[in-house]
Amino acid sequence: MDAMNLTENFTLEELYVSSTAVRQGIDNTPDPVIVENLRVLAWGLEEVRALLGEPMHIDSGYRCPELNLAIKGAKNSAHVRGYAADFICPGFGNPLEIVRAISKSAIAFDQCIREGTWVHISFDPRARKELLTAHFGADGTTYTVGA
Repeated sequence: MDAMNLTENFTLEELYVSSTAVRQGIDNTPDPVIVENLRVLAWGLEEVRALLGEPMHIDSGYRCPELNLAIKGAKNSAHVRGYAADFICPGFGNPLEIVRAISKSAIAFDQCIREGTWVHISFDPRARKELLTAHFGADGTTYTVGA
């Protein structure tokens, strides 16, 4: 699939290319329905970028079911539907500062999760404005409400 801009600052490629998929030989190419969802994601990310005033580095966007399983992602992950991205924005601040800024904004997100050294944001149309913090442990990941 050719690289194409979904919005001014985000390309389709940066929202689906995965080094894990490449390493493991997984085809993570999104179908047309997922591409439309990635367009929704990109527009949401534009709002976040405007709020933060700095470029963002996208770590993970779309994950096909096989890739999501390979990285032990949540079974119902918004990444699988193309609505979520994990990112950092060092020019703005750490994940806690980013989550707090997003939570105080008018951005209509579904989930915003502080996940260790990165932020997960979803623009699933449910737009629940759910704020969570992930806790990683030997028994898996648990979540608490709030940043």
